Amino acid sequence: MFKLSEIKELIKLVDESSVQELEIENEGSRLSIRKPGKTEYVQTTAVQPQVVAAPQVQPAAVVTETAPQADTTSHLHKIVSPMVGTFYRASSPEAGPFVSVGDKVAEKTTVCIIEAMKLMNELDADIKGEIVEVLVENGQLVEYGQPLFLVKPE
Repeated sequence: MFKLSEIKELIKLVDESSVQELEIENEGSRLSIRKPGKTEYVQTTAVQPQVVAAPQVQPAAVVTETAPQADTTSHLHKIVSPMVGTFYRASSPEAGPFVSVGDKVAEKTTVCIIEAMKLMNELDADIKGEIVEVLVENGQLVEYGQPLFLVKPE
């Protein structure tokens, strides 16, 4: 696993050199650095998490129940973030969202972009169904494994 200080140093070295792209693998960890200049879209799939910083944990709320409540979302599929990054609903600020509530999606339908380290990563629905709810706001920072969309499977 790469240390944050190592990543920062590599970014600085790439930035100060004529190298446009650097990709390194070390003990099962992979790091890819590209200079900005043009926006690149990268197709991603869920991989093992590489934690750079500890996520902030919200304190759990204390809930007292007198009778069990039915989980109304248990039949819905959650599309989750495969990485830490910034969530975008559209390919640009002027463009419409990739999907909205009520839209039908297939396994290869792009539903959003997660920006991580200046790379734009398209996220596919991975299931056929209908978007029931968008769980995060455009431009919001998301964590690895955080639910982004609820989908009613077909």
